[in-house]
Amino acid sequence: MAHSVDNQQHPIGLYLKVWCWLFVLSALSYSVDYMQLQGGLRWSLILLFMLLKAGLIISIFMHVAWERLALKLVLFVPPAAILVLIALMAIEADYNFLTRLQFFSQPG
Repeated sequence: MAHSVDNQQHPIGLYLKVWCWLFVLSALSYSVDYMQLQGGLRWSLILLFMLLKAGLIISIFMHVAWERLALKLVLFVPPAAILVLIALMAIEADYNFLTRLQFFSQPG
C-alpha cells in the first residue's frame, strides 16, 4: 500500500535548522563585501552562497526534497540545459569576436 504524504508534517526543528543555515550563508555573503574581496573570488563566493541558499529554499520550503525523481527532473533539467546552451553561445561569441578582431586588424 502506498504511503500518503499529504498529511505528513515535518518537524519544526528542520525548518529552524534551515533558517539558521540561511542566516549563516547570508552572513557569509555579506562578509564577502565587508572584506572587500575583488575579482573572480568575489563573484565565485557570492554565486556559491546564492546557489546554496536557493537550494535550501527550494528543497525544504518548497518541499522538492520529498518529491519523486521524475518531478525533480522535469523541474531542473530544462533550466540546466538552457544554462549549458547559454554557455556554449558565449564561448562561440568570444571565438567569433576574436576571429573578427584578428581578421580586421591585419594590414591590407
